[in-house]
Amino acid sequence: MKFFKFIILITIVIIFFNCNTDKKKNDQKSSTQQLNQTSTLHQKKKVEKKVIKRWDSLNKNNVEAFFTEFGKQNKENKVIIKTRFGNIKLRLYDDVPIHRANFIFLTKIKYFNTTEIYRVAKNFVIQGGNSDETYTIKQRRLYGNYLLAPEFKSHRKHKYGALAAAREWDNNPNKLSNPFEFYIVHSRNGAHHLNNEHTVFGEVISGFDTMDKISKVKVGVDEWPEEDIRMTIEILD
Repeated sequence: MKFFKFIILITIVIIFFNCNTDKKKNDQKSSTQQLNQTSTLHQKKKVEKKVIKRWDSLNKNNVEAFFTEFGKQNKENKVIIKTRFGNIKLRLYDDVPIHRANFIFLTKIKYFNTTEIYRVAKNFVIQGGNSDETYTIKQRRLYGNYLLAPEFKSHRKHKYGALAAAREWDNNPNKLSNPFEFYIVHSRNGAHHLNNEHTVFGEVISGFDTMDKISKVKVGVDEWPEEDIRMTIEILD
């Protein structure tokens, strides 16, 4: 009888141990699944974040969406143009978000560092953002030569020192901006006939003396300086 009770007791212990073991395995499996799900979620977020940050994802079909998101992640609004004549500091306007984000984007990928100030129209504008270099042409083609919708603001005028986007006038009824080329108004009286024709997206905050020096260079009939005016553009803190 004692031996039979002992067998029953051993059986109960074994059953209890097996149940606990199964419970632990299930708990571990559930915990592992939760960890895997969490890890997968984090990985998805990382991938999504990476896609947003990938600069080579820009193309002519997603311009507004790309720069809207890029602008949220890159809020800088001050840059400096460096030339052999001196520096020009610019402040970009936050209320023209697509143009601001585009300029910051091109600055960060160092597009402008392959370009030059290619037009000096005396007592009118100083224009830059292009060159004859193959690298410059390739960079423009890389993104499909996209265009920017205008962001006209009634209070953003072509005053002295205004920064605006260049654009084609022919076959461009929607006044779409060329994202790669810009100009700065050098006329003390401004260039107000261009209001609501070109998007003004910033202004000079220092370096007017540099502009004066650049305006005095010799230019050809096409207003292209006889000697190249190379430039680099950097983000200011």
